[in-house]
Amino acid sequence: MQISSLEVRRATADDAGRIDALYGQLVGDIARCVLPERIQELSENPKAALLVSEVNGLVCGTALVSLCDDVMFRRQPFAVVENVVVDVTARNQGVGARLLRAVEAYCALNDCSKIMFLSSIGRSDAHRFFERSGFDSSTKKGFVKYRRSFA
Repeated sequence: MQISSLEVRRATADDAGRIDALYGQLVGDIARCVLPERIQELSENPKAALLVSEVNGLVCGTALVSLCDDVMFRRQPFAVVENVVVDVTARNQGVGARLLRAVEAYCALNDCSKIMFLSSIGRSDAHRFFERSGFDSSTKKGFVKYRRSFA
C-alpha cells in the first residue's frame, strides 16, 4: 500500500465495519461484533479513546485505550490498551508507530502513570514492534481469564 496521507483520529460509528474487519485479522472469533452505537458511546466517554489510523482515507489500524482509576499515585490513572491491529497491507510503513504515538499522547494528556497491554503469545512480529516502540516485556508478566472460565 502506497501511503500519501496518514491521520490518527478518534473512531466514529461509521468506522464500525472497517474496525470489525481489522479485528478479524487480529482474532478468528466469529462471534465478534463491532456495534456502531458502542463506538458512539466510547466517543463520549472521557475515560476511553478508540483510535483509528486512516491511510489514504481508509481505516487501516485501530487501538482502544482505557483509563483506569488508581490510588497509588494520588489521582493519577494508568492506561490499558487493547485490540491493537494494523491491516496486513499497511504494516511496516509507520501506521502502527503513528498509532502508538497517538496512544502515548492521549495518555500523557491524561497524566497516566503507565501504559499496559497484553499481546497474544504467538504474535512475535507484533512483540518486536512493541519493543521497538519502547514497551518493555521483561518487567511484568500478564495474566488473563476469559469469561467462559469465570466461576
